[in-house]
Amino acid sequence: MTTNTAADLNRRLAIAEFLNFEDVAEGFTVANVTTRHATARIALQGAHVMTYQPAGHPPLIWLSKFAKFAPGKSIRGGVPVCWPWFGPHASEAGFPGHGFARTVPWALTDARLLPDERLRLKFELIHSDATRAQWPHASNVKLIITVGPELEVALATTNTGSTPFELGQALHTYFEIGDIRKTTITGLENCDYLDKVGGTTRKTQQGAVSFTQETDRIYLGTRGHCEIHDPVLGRRIVITSTGSHSTIVWNPWTEKADKMGDFGTDGHLGMVCVETANAAEDVIQLAPGATHRMTAQYRSIKD
Repeated sequence: MTTNTAADLNRRLAIAEFLNFEDVAEGFTVANVTTRHATARIALQGAHVMTYQPAGHPPLIWLSKFAKFAPGKSIRGGVPVCWPWFGPHASEAGFPGHGFARTVPWALTDARLLPDERLRLKFELIHSDATRAQWPHASNVKLIITVGPELEVALATTNTGSTPFELGQALHTYFEIGDIRKTTITGLENCDYLDKVGGTTRKTQQGAVSFTQETDRIYLGTRGHCEIHDPVLGRRIVITSTGSHSTIVWNPWTEKADKMGDFGTDGHLGMVCVETANAAEDVIQLAPGATHRMTAQYRSIKD
């Protein structure tokens, strides 16, 4: 039987100079990726990209300096996988927000260096009695992470049962920015969105998204391309996606971040979440035998 310990993973899947594994806490193992294109760290819990930095650029993915690494605990930052629902569960208040996928072990089933020196990791969610108690639908869930000049993440869900089910999901990606107060997002103009601050109301985006307070929005029917404009770090972050019909934009701002405890003083100023998703009105109805694949690619472009 294979395990997610660093010793076992190094024996089976390490690639000299490019990929190794370490136990950063008891029961918490991380994959370290280093290529000529980029560096990245990925937790086996949640198949969670913790960091990614393309060569010659600042870090693209934000990870809180106060993030906690412990079995069963969510990580503040990186690319959490929200699955099989987004936000609170529709009927069970005791179930975890955003599902359980980000806090349970995943199996690393394959790791390989591609001819162009991208490094590709394939993960599969490990079902258990605990996950089946929350999600009684027969399903197979895979995540493919490709570390190269861009970071690519692909989430595939297959309905292996005999009845359809409703699927909500998001790649809850935290991006590193110079200052949220000077950051804007384009590509969401004229999209309707659900504004979750102060009660859920439906609005329409006028012009670029900017930030002056807590922001928590689900943009509906989005087009699979948006850009974060960061004048402080002198770059654009280009986000392209497939199989996604929603985009979530989130920053907790000062008061909420202070209450969370794992942002640190002013930590929220250096991050913004722009999430590739299928949520709210855009959830997926997945038929028996069908597979839904959602992908996101993140690129850093210097201005």
